[in-house]
Amino acid sequence: MIRVLVADDQATVRDGLVTLLGLTEGVEVAGDAADGAEAVRLALELRPDVVLMDLRMPVLDGAGATARIVAEAPGTAVLVLTTYADDDSLAGALRAGARGYLTKDAGRAELAAAVRSVASGQATFAKEIADRLVRGFTEAAPQPGLRERFPTLTAREADVLEAITLGHNNARIASELFLSVATVKSYINSIFAKLGARDRAHAAAIALGRSDA
Repeated sequence: MIRVLVADDQATVRDGLVTLLGLTEGVEVAGDAADGAEAVRLALELRPDVVLMDLRMPVLDGAGATARIVAEAPGTAVLVLTTYADDDSLAGALRAGARGYLTKDAGRAELAAAVRSVASGQATFAKEIADRLVRGFTEAAPQPGLRERFPTLTAREADVLEAITLGHNNARIASELFLSVATVKSYINSIFAKLGARDRAHAAAIALGRSDA
């Protein structure tokens, strides 16, 4: 059972999400918060698997709350669910350590899949967000490649990192690079260590030049 904490300052949205998640198989709502400070307090108290986090909230915004939760409750994954899809909001969420990013027009199936994905350690993004990350990576292509920018990476690690920026999961990376899933996991652990990345989303942000780390 995946335990989820819902954080949103709009009561109608928050109540709707609580109801929706409560009807989702394999998901249990651990609690709900009306602002970022309350989200941090409840995350530390309840230790949910996932925090569904709005970005624009009073007292403490979603990015600030995410950073504190990631630092103080590393076993909890943060999935951003917001109205805003601009570059600044996305970059702020990724820098803070969010593992996923959805917009509020996401359907029930997409939301459920994203919750399960981040709970299992995968990064997940709304299609328009993933497309933007891909465009950002493509536009950066004429610049030095990942091997040149991160010389400690091996050629294979650079290939895996590029796949991570495209939102590919371990199985797909293994299939496309003709590797075993276990080998992909080993490469990813090495990439995290070399880049100082907390997780896949953070590694993608570093690779795309959207992290201060």
